[in-house]
Amino acid sequence: MLLERFHAAKQSELKSLRAAAEKGSLPAPFAGERPDFVQALRKRPFGVPVGVIAEYKRASPSAGVICEDLTVEDVARQYAVAGANCMSVLTEEAYFHGKLDFLKRAAAVRESLGASLPLLRKDFLFDRLQVLATAATPASAMLLIVRLTPDAKLLRSLQEEAECFKITCVVEVFDEDDLRIARDSGARIIQVNARDLETFRVDRAACLHFIRRNPPENEETWIAASGVQDKAHLGEAADAGYDAVLVGTALMRGGGPGHALSRLLGKLEAKRC
Repeated sequence: MLLERFHAAKQSELKSLRAAAEKGSLPAPFAGERPDFVQALRKRPFGVPVGVIAEYKRASPSAGVICEDLTVEDVARQYAVAGANCMSVLTEEAYFHGKLDFLKRAAAVRESLGASLPLLRKDFLFDRLQVLATAATPASAMLLIVRLTPDAKLLRSLQEEAECFKITCVVEVFDEDDLRIARDSGARIIQVNARDLETFRVDRAACLHFIRRNPPENEETWIAASGVQDKAHLGEAADAGYDAVLVGTALMRGGGPGHALSRLLGKLEAKRC
């Protein structure tokens, strides 16, 4: 299974984190401000019906290399100017060609522009030491995938650890069993991934049907991930009940993520970047 390969790919990182923990040399928690992730998602400055999390995504197992010519600084600047609610930063190295320090670099751009733009660390995180490593960055949120942490008690403990550092957890699910575990863990942000991680097939219709079958409870915030290509998809997600969408490949492919985001938000007529 692909998730098992992702899990295996993180073992070297975990070994380094354990060695640092034993020496008492883990990096100190970030001391600056973490902009509110959920609050940012609820803003609708351009009349767009859902919040948009725009992603810095250099490569993926399904698409291969997507765009490695643009630095995280380039893309953070473009997303902030175009009007992203939040920015997702892939930090996984082996499959997505990310780096943990991309978060610090994106935050520096955000601060230079005087923008909010909360940052989501998107990676394969399932250990307390990874939460502590995230806490040393300016991330406002981090991704947890139920299928990597299928025990509700562990999932809850990771969320509670993150909350100690004012980091919000986005908990990703694929089906009703995942959702049950997420809710048992106390998850407040549910992300539904429309992509099958084994076949890479994207089924947006199934993603929309999923939230209709399982409507949000107790003021949960719901995010639709994968397969969003145009403004019509934003309206469909909102009509189904989603609060936000996460968009990566559709923005990064072509080398003009800021223009692509502006088109998605309806700020530009469709044209070649």
